[in-house]
Amino acid sequence: MKGNIEERAQALAMYMIEHKATVRSAAKAFGVSKSTVHKDLQERLPSINRALYLRVKPILEENKAERHIRGGIATRRKYKGK
Repeated sequence: MKGNIEERAQALAMYMIEHKATVRSAAKAFGVSKSTVHKDLQERLPSINRALYLRVKPILEENKAERHIRGGIATRRKYKGK
């Protein structure tokens, strides 16, 4: 899905909305980098489809606010062996 940038940006946004996905999981599902997902959603999407951007923006903000918690949980699992 690396062809049309506008279509990819909208597809990424829909995926994140439908699955409440993180940037990392969306990047993995679409076979692109996290940087590409950020660029598509933060820079390109507002000019392509403003309404869709306003729907995905709260999910991005929530993920950003929670990422330190998920990182701590992952580190705990790593060192506890679970």
